[in-house]
Amino acid sequence: MAALGAIGFLSPWLLLGLLTLPVLWWLLRAVPPAPVRMPFPAVTLLLGLKDKETTPDRTPWWLLALRMLALAAVIVGFSGPIVNPQDRISGRGPLLIAMDASWASAQDWAARQAKLVTLLREARLDGRPVFLARLTDLPKEQDRLEFSAANIWEDRIDGLVPNAWAPLFSDWADALARVDSGGFDTIWLSDGLDHTGRDAVLQAMSAQGQVQVIESTQQIVALRPVEIADGDLRVTAIRPAGSGEGNFQISLVGPDPAGITRVLAAQAGVFEPDETDASVLFDLPSELRNRVREISVDGAGSAGATLVTDDSLQRRKVALLAPGQEQEAVNLVSQLHFLRKALVPTADVIEAPLADMLAASPDVLVFADIGALSAADTEAVVDWVEAGGMLLRFAGPRLAASELGLRQEHPLLPTRLRAGGRSVGGAMSWGAPKKLREFTKDGPFAGLKIPDDVAVESQVMAQPDPNLSDRVLATLEDGTPLVTAKDLGLGRVVLFQITANTAWSNLPLSGLFVQMLERLAVSTAPARRELAELEGQIWSPEQIMDGFGTLSDGTALGGIEGAALAEGVVGPISPPGIYANGDRRVALNVMSFDQVLSLAGWPAGQSVLPMHHVDERALKPWLLAVALILLILDVFGTLLVGGRLSQRGLAKLAVLTLAVLVVHGTPDRVMADDASDLLAANNTVLAYVKTGNARLDETSHAGLLGLSSELFRRTSIEPITPLAVNLETDELAFLPFIYWPISETQTIPSPVALAKVDRYLRTGGMIMFDTRDAHLGGGTGAGRKLQQIAAALDIPPLEPVPVDHVLTRTFYLLQDFPGRYVNAPVWIEAAPPDAVQLEGMPFRNLNDGVSPVVIGGNDWAAAWAIDARGHYMFPVGRGLAGERQREMATRFGVNLIMYVMTGNYKSDQVHVPALLKRLGQ
Repeated sequence: MAALGAIGFLSPWLLLGLLTLPVLWWLLRAVPPAPVRMPFPAVTLLLGLKDKETTPDRTPWWLLALRMLALAAVIVGFSGPIVNPQDRISGRGPLLIAMDASWASAQDWAARQAKLVTLLREARLDGRPVFLARLTDLPKEQDRLEFSAANIWEDRIDGLVPNAWAPLFSDWADALARVDSGGFDTIWLSDGLDHTGRDAVLQAMSAQGQVQVIESTQQIVALRPVEIADGDLRVTAIRPAGSGEGNFQISLVGPDPAGITRVLAAQAGVFEPDETDASVLFDLPSELRNRVREISVDGAGSAGATLVTDDSLQRRKVALLAPGQEQEAVNLVSQLHFLRKALVPTADVIEAPLADMLAASPDVLVFADIGALSAADTEAVVDWVEAGGMLLRFAGPRLAASELGLRQEHPLLPTRLRAGGRSVGGAMSWGAPKKLREFTKDGPFAGLKIPDDVAVESQVMAQPDPNLSDRVLATLEDGTPLVTAKDLGLGRVVLFQITANTAWSNLPLSGLFVQMLERLAVSTAPARRELAELEGQIWSPEQIMDGFGTLSDGTALGGIEGAALAEGVVGPISPPGIYANGDRRVALNVMSFDQVLSLAGWPAGQSVLPMHHVDERALKPWLLAVALILLILDVFGTLLVGGRLSQRGLAKLAVLTLAVLVVHGTPDRVMADDASDLLAANNTVLAYVKTGNARLDETSHAGLLGLSSELFRRTSIEPITPLAVNLETDELAFLPFIYWPISETQTIPSPVALAKVDRYLRTGGMIMFDTRDAHLGGGTGAGRKLQQIAAALDIPPLEPVPVDHVLTRTFYLLQDFPGRYVNAPVWIEAAPPDAVQLEGMPFRNLNDGVSPVVIGGNDWAAAWAIDARGHYMFPVGRGLAGERQREMATRFGVNLIMYVMTGNYKSDQVHVPALLKRLGQ
């Protein structure tokens, strides 16, 4: 294909025909030949006579110009001109389609899937075998790529999702360098960012054949990990350089007191022109801050723009209790001084009477040298610990002298204590201080480095018991227990057998003391974790994040070393998410504290096309139409010059021709819209919302087509072919039912469109919102997108479909509403408070109209979807159970449309006897 600016030519060699135009001009000027002029006196007798037919001596120049233009239009038209031609790799050999498939690709993943459909369709038409590679996957150890037919890869597009880490370019560069497949061309769908190793991969691809890069121009935004600044949360958004001013909004998401995931706080931010980062501060109370589980950029929908939070964000409430009143002169060596120094920067410290502290519901209760409590206080503390609290005790002279736990184990002590010689200066004091023994690998302090100068001079002693070894967390170098712990109900009791000040040990002076408190989940870890805090332990993933920033269960994956976790590098072995070790949780996010984003740079001459391109438009029909018009004008001109057409007749024909051209040249958009509205008004038609995702819209159309065919076959409802609805431009009033699949990548409709939707719902229409994720909480991308859409609509109070709702019996008797998935709740408008069930009736009389919305997540369209041959397009379940599930999904669809068309007809009391008979009552 040759190109001239934005116009390409499929057959450029035909343009050589334009060179013949001067010759044709000369020929037309010479034919017919000019008559010879000779004087003849008698010609005066002919003056005043008019011949009905005249022949000009030469063809007029303007008539020649019309013919030349018509011929030129024909030549150029048959050369195949195309506006916005797409630069395709031509060939018949193997084709590698490589996708970065990173978190940066997630923001426009729907467009990438649509582009992938187009590329595979072109490869299928060209008969090219294809290998589709996600460059975020580890390449297989092989010397050949497994090229397959393009239609095989087309069936896998829906299952392709981006990963939450950067492409593994170094691994793929080595793998492609080893490939010996006889050469192949490559189409590379890039995420637009500069990642390490990109040049090596491009070089390896170029060695095999042509390489074409398709790159998105969408603005990429990411979030660095949260930092704590003067008690506030600082969230920093970053973007590549070279952009103008931009706005964004950051939302903090977490459970409310009822356990429902909601947006707890939101704050807008602004990128100044040419700035690459912008920070937003959140000033939250501790109760609200501790609920934050996720931080994200609204509308971004990628793992890079989503942060998960861990213990470093939790600001715990710690209650400190010590005996007596502190004296101002000695408060720097008091039992609580070092605890305050360690805890105040990272926790909310409470110091009050014991009863008041328990009423404040602290996370940790610290006793510094507290001896025996009253029976009532002991019972209150035991109840608090058993309910899930942690009691942290420090020894001291009072505890040593209290004889607490001598004869039998006390509930508020981990072990029995030895009688006699436990106080400072007693028989169990040492002349030489004892150092700490290295921590065990399976204990909470594993991996912590013990400073050489930390030593213990005195301590209380644990009584040897059969269960003592299981309760020891730390020991001295001679094996004497130093820290012991036991579980009590849902809580825990921990005892440091030294004082909280420097009276018995210099441990409170060291950084190890703070680290030990953090390991016991007493204090909050710093946001920037050091290697020493995590190494020496195995961390198990609790939740992992996909490329869209959605969390899922990760307990099936294996644990990783703390040293690898501390490095903060995400990948297939260490995906981003939440990792746990005992009671501690650590978040691994995509971005690091000092990370920057840079746009990808490509070598000169490398073909790079945009992801969102303008569709090709062929000019051949238009040029041939212009040629036809010019030839028609040539006919009129010839008749006029030959005297067979008057100027008035020419004017009439010209007006008539222009009128025909205007009528037939009017864009068919308005006519099509009017026709669609007329079609919907005169027929029963099911509609779906166009999301912009080609695959999703195709599934919605196929799903409603399958449901329509089942309605036609099973009921008296005879729907026609489903319609696609554009909420911005189309009229909704003629549609009884609209299916709205929710995608995390779709855009929120404009306020005008949302007002139109509100009007539709208020005037009797029904919309079914389907998140297609078997889940309706805000924890998924589709769930969050539904919350954003629903927040802008006037949706009535909702409730799960009750067992006696008319939707369960409009046509079939149902209690479950499966689609491709099962068990996701289905929500409808809540029944009025005064709806009661009459005695002897199996259900309430809810004859009050139709719910304007039905909300669920079972992906019903995929369960209903059929292709052009009537075959189901997607699998549902397995075996007979799957077929039964699909049948129940179809029955639910039938019930739903019958409910839309007939309202609560089946709730009328006149039908109760028949229904009771069918129910066997």
